[in-house]
Amino acid sequence: MRIRKDGGLRSSNLTWNRVLVLCFASFSVGFLFTNRMWPSPNTDESLRVECDPNAKLGFGVVAQNNILKKVSRTHQVNQTLDGGISSLEVEHSTARSKEGALIGSDSRPVITHENTKVDLPADDRQKAFVVVGINTAFSSRRRRDSVRESWMPQGVKLKQLEEQKGIVVRFVIGHSATPGGILDRAIEAEDALHGDFLRLHHIEGYHELSMKTKIYFATAVKKWDADFYVKVDDDVHVNLGVLGTTLARHRSKPRVYIGCMKSGPVLNQKGVKYHEPEYWKFGEEGNKYFRHATGQIYALSKDLANYIAVNQLLLHKYANEDVSLGAWIIGLDVSHVDDRNMCCGTPPDCEWKALAGNICVASFDWTCSGICKSVERIKEVHQRCGEGDDAVWSAVFV
Repeated sequence: MRIRKDGGLRSSNLTWNRVLVLCFASFSVGFLFTNRMWPSPNTDESLRVECDPNAKLGFGVVAQNNILKKVSRTHQVNQTLDGGISSLEVEHSTARSKEGALIGSDSRPVITHENTKVDLPADDRQKAFVVVGINTAFSSRRRRDSVRESWMPQGVKLKQLEEQKGIVVRFVIGHSATPGGILDRAIEAEDALHGDFLRLHHIEGYHELSMKTKIYFATAVKKWDADFYVKVDDDVHVNLGVLGTTLARHRSKPRVYIGCMKSGPVLNQKGVKYHEPEYWKFGEEGNKYFRHATGQIYALSKDLANYIAVNQLLLHKYANEDVSLGAWIIGLDVSHVDDRNMCCGTPPDCEWKALAGNICVASFDWTCSGICKSVERIKEVHQRCGEGDDAVWSAVFV
């Protein structure tokens, strides 16, 4: 068909059959070209999507379920990790508690008190056989000098006693209520001269002896790793060689408390010496204290000193220091050793024993709770009841 010049149509040689064939051929070519350029999706999935109106929703559910499974697995892993971490934290806490209780560990917990701050010891402490702490006061300079001039070695010999025999001897004192005051400066000057003090983080006071005792053991344990720790008053005479030999006999016992054991009455009358305000805790009126070592001198093995150091904040203080110490010990599995050689009388008592070959560990007067007029008399006691200046050097502590 052709278009005429006047706009009309005229027939041509192209028939309708040819037009149809040409259209079909064009469609076929176009279909092949389109199929090559844009591949169709998977037939099965196409059918599933077209036939199932909920198919697209199902894909979302499947995907969501997969995500939830992954989240669940992640949550389980986190729970496992949390449980492992919690377990490790418990084990770590338990280990630290055990290390704190044993003290001789790498950890260094801190014990604090209103007047106290004690870092518990690490493994770099100085080794010793026994630490002898001589309890003293600011007003006791003459007593200290009398001890230095009698049974306590001085200068180079004091250092040699530590190095060769493992016996450490120190005067034990805290601080005054006025830090840096005249009393503290006097002690510092005395220490610079003799080098024989152990200073405590403690405010001195007669009614604070129980507290001072706790702090002494905690401080000594922090500084020295010793088999025994001894507390003695500065008006008592001591034979260091005999003391060392006596303690060595108990070296194999894990927990030992050595001294002159007593059980005096609980005094409930106000105003009397040694009055116990908490007398009611010890039973009916007229009762006696439990057995405990007299406070002039006693010794504790390492485990007991460590126990006091670790638990000092929990240990109750009674009016009398020796009762307090006994109370801290009484509930433990401890060997109480009653050694009467640690509480001999002054001459002639200790002298007769020395002549009989039974030299005393310590001598004092019961009536004075120490040597009466010790500044004047301790030299005499040393001359008549002493073991001899060379005895400690020849003694063997095994």
